[in-house]
Amino acid sequence: MSTIVSGEKILSPTKIRDVETWISAAITDHDTCLDAVGELNSTAAKNIRSEIETAMRNSTEFASNSLAIVTKVIRLLSNFEVSNHHRRLLGDFPEWLGAAERRLLAAAEGNGTTVIPDTPDAVVAKDGSGQYKTIGEALKIVPKKSLKRFVVYVKKGEYVENIDLDKNTWNVMIYGDGMTETVVSGSRNFMDGTPTFETATFGKGFIAKDIQFKNTAGASKHQAVALRSGSDESVFYRCSFVGFQDTLYAHSNRQFYRDCDITGTIDFIFGNAAVVFQNCKIMPRQPMANQFNTITAQGKKDPNQNTGIVIQKSTITTLPNDNLIAPTYLGRPWKDFSTTIIMKSQIGSFLKPVGWISWVFNVDPPSSILYAEYQNTGPGAAVDQRVKWAGYKSALEDGEALKFTVDSFIQGPEWLPNAAVQFDSTL
Repeated sequence: MSTIVSGEKILSPTKIRDVETWISAAITDHDTCLDAVGELNSTAAKNIRSEIETAMRNSTEFASNSLAIVTKVIRLLSNFEVSNHHRRLLGDFPEWLGAAERRLLAAAEGNGTTVIPDTPDAVVAKDGSGQYKTIGEALKIVPKKSLKRFVVYVKKGEYVENIDLDKNTWNVMIYGDGMTETVVSGSRNFMDGTPTFETATFGKGFIAKDIQFKNTAGASKHQAVALRSGSDESVFYRCSFVGFQDTLYAHSNRQFYRDCDITGTIDFIFGNAAVVFQNCKIMPRQPMANQFNTITAQGKKDPNQNTGIVIQKSTITTLPNDNLIAPTYLGRPWKDFSTTIIMKSQIGSFLKPVGWISWVFNVDPPSSILYAEYQNTGPGAAVDQRVKWAGYKSALEDGEALKFTVDSFIQGPEWLPNAAVQFDSTL
């Protein structure tokens, strides 16, 4: 509301797209609330869910209607603003990253080790050589709703702690000494009583670089998230996410992952963010006996949400030294408008030729989903035996694929444009 009543007579397309993102996230929050209650498998929980759903009805309907209005406005504006759908990458990162943030992400020596950018605001080291011994201690000094980037350097070591950055903690960057050197490790899981949503989280404008996020609960504990992000305008660069079921929860808002490794089993990349994974290594692993692997589970519920999972220019392969024999699929539609695009990626031979699987066994998903592939390569990329769902496209046309690039799909406002940076606007 503060954006809408900011004093401008006409909102800019950038601000309108912000509003579209935030309302989409609000609808996702409503849905997540109900899903969390639904995870409690009891008659009492079912009754509570029904009561909450009734109490939330006005809120959910108002949000959905508002999003529909905003979406119509964007469509009208697109007729007058040709350039709005042709935003570009800045040095391989989204345009909404400012020059300072791009320098922080790009800083690296020739041997691949991290360069400390200027002076970080806090240094964490298990051996006592920093200001703090835990990440949680360092984050206590982050100012609330700060518009200034707060940088935390975490030296190599395994930090066994659960880190929660709430909605009032903005613009934090955490970087380490490499995705195998600096490890944030937790073990919260569904079987021991932690709802999926509460297993791990980071807040608004979050950036991570050269760090591993790991959940050690193991396959037998079922849902065990290594990291959950509901952070708008968040970036994860050269990070690793390790777990089994539900490893990475890209929950909501706009997110970008570059040069990351992601490992898991069932639905191990899931959520309802507008998220692009670019140049990442995605590695399904052997699950428990009689289980199958699904790489993605996308949760778009409202047709006007600007959300979906996009995997671009990535490698989908097996985990090294892992004897993967379980049936493995690219994903399954979690909600009625689920959207998942795999494009220009290399897919290994382990993939089942059918490619995808339904959420409910032997029941085709609704035609309202959008699942698609575009110019993938590798022995698992053949589409002749793929699913025959009404909402699946085995080969997107170029114009359709362009809608899911970093340019178009997670285009943010031009906060700090820098013309000196080379642009890459290709698929």
